[in-house]
Amino acid sequence: MADKQAIVYIVDQGASTAESHSGREESDLEYGMRYVWDKIATTMAANRTTWNLGVLGLRSDDSVNPLYSSEGDEGYGNISLLKDLGPMRMNELANLQTSLKPSSTNSGDAISAIIIAVSMIEEFTTLKSGKPGKFLRRIVLVTDGQGTLDDSDLDSIADKINEVDIELVVIGIDFDDLEFGFKEEDKPEGKASNEAILQSLVQKCNSGIFGTVAEAVQNLSIPEVKTPRPYSTFKGPLALGDFAKYPDSTMLIDVERYFKTHIARAVTASSFVTRASTANEETGASSKTLEEDTEMADAPELSAVKSTFTYKVNDPTAPGGKKDVSRDDLAKGFEYGRTAVHISASEENVTKLETTQSFSIIGFIPSDKYEKYLNMGESCVTIAKCINVEAVIALSSFIHALHELDSYAVARIVAKDGKDPVIILLAPLIEPDFEGLVDVPLPFAEDIRMYRFPPLDRVITTSGATVTKHRNLPTDELTNAMSDYVNAMDLSTFGKDDEGQPTEYMPMEDTYSPAVHRINQAIRKRAIHPDAPVDPPAEVLMKWSHPPDELVSGNASELKALIDAASVKKVPPKQNGRRFNRETIKPLSGLDVDSLLDRDHRQKISIENSIPDFKQIVSSATSDSNIHDAAKQMSNIICQLVKDSTGDSGYSRALENMKVLRIELLSLEMPDIYNDFIREFKRRLMEGDLGGDRREFFLRVRGEKLGLIDNMALDFCDVSEEDAAQFYSMKVGLPSRAK
Repeated sequence: MADKQAIVYIVDQGASTAESHSGREESDLEYGMRYVWDKIATTMAANRTTWNLGVLGLRSDDSVNPLYSSEGDEGYGNISLLKDLGPMRMNELANLQTSLKPSSTNSGDAISAIIIAVSMIEEFTTLKSGKPGKFLRRIVLVTDGQGTLDDSDLDSIADKINEVDIELVVIGIDFDDLEFGFKEEDKPEGKASNEAILQSLVQKCNSGIFGTVAEAVQNLSIPEVKTPRPYSTFKGPLALGDFAKYPDSTMLIDVERYFKTHIARAVTASSFVTRASTANEETGASSKTLEEDTEMADAPELSAVKSTFTYKVNDPTAPGGKKDVSRDDLAKGFEYGRTAVHISASEENVTKLETTQSFSIIGFIPSDKYEKYLNMGESCVTIAKCINVEAVIALSSFIHALHELDSYAVARIVAKDGKDPVIILLAPLIEPDFEGLVDVPLPFAEDIRMYRFPPLDRVITTSGATVTKHRNLPTDELTNAMSDYVNAMDLSTFGKDDEGQPTEYMPMEDTYSPAVHRINQAIRKRAIHPDAPVDPPAEVLMKWSHPPDELVSGNASELKALIDAASVKKVPPKQNGRRFNRETIKPLSGLDVDSLLDRDHRQKISIENSIPDFKQIVSSATSDSNIHDAAKQMSNIICQLVKDSTGDSGYSRALENMKVLRIELLSLEMPDIYNDFIREFKRRLMEGDLGGDRREFFLRVRGEKLGLIDNMALDFCDVSEEDAAQFYSMKVGLPSRAK
């Protein structure tokens, strides 16, 4: 696409466009303007000052255009220049929305409007030297085909269009298009004649498109992929060998390196403030506006927001205990653990690697030995300098050698002096009219994180034995069922081409990023219609969010066989904590014996009947304080049992109480209470506060796995699995929980 554009839209706004046809509720003009508004919004969103557009109103009530005003020719009447060629702004868009309404006349010649548009484009794109500039020139006519057309001089008009190198696009409302599959029934003779005239004019042009609005509107949902301008990242010699040491045997090829792929990123929002929110005179509030603030010319009600930063340090002598510091007084520091290492500005060069621009090959690798997951970023392409014939021949030989040997080259590149070096992989790219080296960056050792996972096809026991039959391993039946289902859900041949033959269902060129194009569609809609709701996402963006319905329904039997082989069962919903909503077990007689025997709701736990008492208090608890009190009593009883134990006689009862305490608090989702208890219990045990040396009891606690409750048991717990395992260590240093 050319860097500069000059596009003129001719919009038919005759009285006949106020009518509705083909079962539509909107008028013909509104229907056709869907296409025009979307194209105008796309041009505005690009924010390119070299993308120029103009708008002509056909069959308008007024006659305001250059040819009519200068010559007074009635043939150019009822044609209005609504916007001259130039960049599009928001205030001009608002004027167009006001002007583009159905008129009260049907007079006006579309051929004359095309002549005016040709004159506008020719004048705008001609340089001062008299030569035509490098522009993309286009005329877009949107009409319902009504009115009268003067077809007396179509050949000369087409010759002029071809001479100026203009693309003519005619989009008709309810025009017949057999390829698209649309035909208007009971078409008026005058409209059919006008369609034929316009179609013949388009066919006489070297570059022309004739279509119906229905197809144009349908294609609006297909995103336009932005093709950025290629720019060079490196220009210089590609070296094979060490030129500094062996200048006679080093191969040098003059090359240029360009970006080949770029990640498409969604546009980001900026912060603005409305004028109304800053007018605080009536409320007595004050606001400070920076002199550098930008006033939005296209949206006067908005003002750009600028950020300011202040730097403060602790100073007990300053008001408020903090003192402002100038940015010029700041110094750079690098984190080293928890401390900052200061390096002055004069010594900053010690942190930078001194490099010079270079591009050298350091080795080769067979293509089948390279793992594609090592790609670390966007790709670039290296080509020979086109004006250097020797370089073209040398690079072509090198590319074909790599291709014939099924090998890749590994190279080191420094794009500019002082830049960090990058290791890249060079792969040969050979096409009928192009040869080059495509490269992707490779990782350094620091870029790779090694993680070890257990194998999927076998289980290794703690003793080192290998088990191939295990409940966690798939059976042959499950493996076969999964293989059949994967083969049945194959997308590589599910699509159909124009001839009905199987083809790729999801080709790369038709797969669009929903995040990028959805927000672009929403922005265009809101820019043109600020008060209208945003349309739902286009089907082409949602197509890949789910498998094809035909493919899913056609393979229901394979899916059922897979479910049966895997014994897939629905997981019951996660139960909330049983803190205060436990279901009370009621006898068949309906008589609540517990309430009759325990009218005073016993709140004290006896050491002789500790477990039943604790469970009864917890089951009838109505607040957290009841549970905290019961857990505290249970903790004291456990400590007392260990302290009063003669030898290990009381250890079993203490362990049983600990187990009940842990299970109940775990079910109540209150792990902090138990973790606080077990930490304090271990501390007292190790310090000998529970009747002397009781370390043997802690060994039993570890054997019963009654330690800390970690986040594997409750995902919201702040104790990690590593901390829980470390807790069983009998060293003096004990892990503590920070609150």
